[in-house]
Amino acid sequence: MENEHPIFKKVRTLESPLREMFPGTRAEIETWKPTRRHRALARCVLAAAQTRIEFAWGAYIDAVPGISHRDEFEEVLRHRDKLPEAVARILFPQFRDVPYAH
Repeated sequence: MENEHPIFKKVRTLESPLREMFPGTRAEIETWKPTRRHRALARCVLAAAQTRIEFAWGAYIDAVPGISHRDEFEEVLRHRDKLPEAVARILFPQFRDVPYAH
């Protein structure tokens, strides 16, 4: 495709499940949703990670009430206190083949 962004080409070369985490065409951008994961470090400390549209991901940490991590991780993503890459990669190994957004 002419005038295609290089990220689309890169994404289309990925194997599953990485391929499904990112849009590979302009049309896929319309329905794309980030892949999100969370991990409790303590009852009231939660780390959350999500992919970004530009073939990257980031991880964040925050204190939470500790009632329902499934519900609370959205708030962690909204506050965005970013984790250092070395820590994030330990907590979220499923993103090992994806560049970390700095």
